[in-house]
Order: sequence, then C-alpha cells, then structure tokens
Amino acid sequence: MNFTIPHIPERPVKPRNHGITMMMDKGLSIRQVEDFLSMNDDLTDLVKLGFGTPYLTKNIEQKIKLYKEANIKTYLGGTLFEAFIVRDMFEDYMKLLDKLKLECAEVSDGSLAIPHDKKCEYIHTLAKNYTVLSEVGSKEEGIIIRPAKWTTMMLKELEAGSWKVIAEARESGTVGIYRPNGTAHVLLINKILSKVKKDDILWEAPQKAQQVWFLKLLGPNVNLGNISSDDVIPLETLRLGLRGDTFFNFLPKDLKQNQTNI
Repeated sequence: MNFTIPHIPERPVKPRNHGITMMMDKGLSIRQVEDFLSMNDDLTDLVKLGFGTPYLTKNIEQKIKLYKEANIKTYLGGTLFEAFIVRDMFEDYMKLLDKLKLECAEVSDGSLAIPHDKKCEYIHTLAKNYTVLSEVGSKEEGIIIRPAKWTTMMLKELEAGSWKVIAEARESGTVGIYRPNGTAHVLLINKILSKVKKDDILWEAPQKAQQVWFLKLLGPNVNLGNISSDDVIPLETLRLGLRGDTFFNFLPKDLKQNQTNI
C-alpha cells in the first residue's frame, strides 16, 4: 500500500482461501493482460476465460502463462466445458486442459441439462488432477431452482471434490441468485448460507450494487466473481471501505458516532 490509514479491514494475502476476487476475461489481448497485471496482480486470485472465448483468443497459451506467473489461477468458462460435454468429448476436454497447462477446471450445467449425479462424477474425475470450481444455477431467465435444491447440489458438489461452488449470475448479473433487475434473491441467498459455509461459495457479482450488497452482508472477505478487468481495483476499495458505498461499514463504532457530531 502507498501509505497507512488506521481501521482498514484486514485482507488475507495470496494464495488465499477467502476474500477471493475472480476476474472474467472476455477476450483481453496480451498487451491488455500485461497492463492488467501491472496494476492488479496482487488483487486477483482467479481469472475465468469467459464462455467460449478461448476458442477464438489469439496467443492463448502466452496469456495463460502470464496469469500463471502472476500466481493467478486460470480456468476455462463453464460454457466451454458444456460445449465439449454435449458433443461427448470429456476426454478431449481433459486433454485440452493439459495442453494449455491449466491447473483449474470449471464444471457447470447452466446451458446444458446434465443429471446431477453425472455432474458430480465429472467433478470427482477432474478433482484428481485439477482444482475444481463447480457452478450451480441456470443461465436461462425464468428458470427457478428451489432453495433446498440449490443447497443440496452445492453440498454434493463440494463432497465430490469442488474447491468452491459458484452461485450463477451470468456476466449480466440478472439470473440465478439475482432477479431480472439485478437485485438479490435475498431468501434464496439466506437459505444457501444457512446450509453452505460462506467461504466455500464464490458469488458472481458483476454489478457494483451486487458487490456492495454482499460486502455489507458478509464482510470485506466475501468471495466475489465475474468482476470486469476495469473493476478489480474499484472492488478492492469497496472491500476496504475506501469508497462511498462502504465508507462507514468497517469503521469502529466510536468513529461512526463521531460522524454525527461533525
């Protein structure tokens, strides 16, 4: 940090198991990745190469190498996993992971209906050689999954070998754990948290208001994902109470009380 201010929330250092920030790379160039890392390498834990972008991204192996050198776990978006599964190409998918020298893998069923036992089988197989993140929730608007089913699936996927379970929101932040207008499904989220440890969940929160909501609910070290490359530093200021939306959230009570006398 460039200078000292008291009463700043403590953040764990990398590699960390909580307080994780996942950036969604939707097609950054090598130069953009280099620029991103020059400012954000210590603030970013995971990079997801979003949806099918790895199929089109030039110099992808070089890009992955840059992230790895910055101690950032990188993985292919779950939609690409599903694109292989729907074509009965799971073995080919694992060969691709090895070819790209990836240490992480995402298993999802947001676009493709996969029987949950089969999904857990994929997780179990991949977890033998990779750090697995599995995503729960549909990418389709209007598809409602009962809270009890959310928690059951998350717990089974963690048991199968997932390191983190991802709560689906898409890059738009308008499905899954959110309503079409982007506000949180409060009942659903509280039900999930009553059954699943908060540090085991990575909440997709692409919109600032969603990030603020989770920070106020779960504190500065909540796991958040689908963060744009331009929003990693702004998110960190929210985590530290250095932005108006969370300015008073992490201050001691006496400082908050003093504010009323100013």
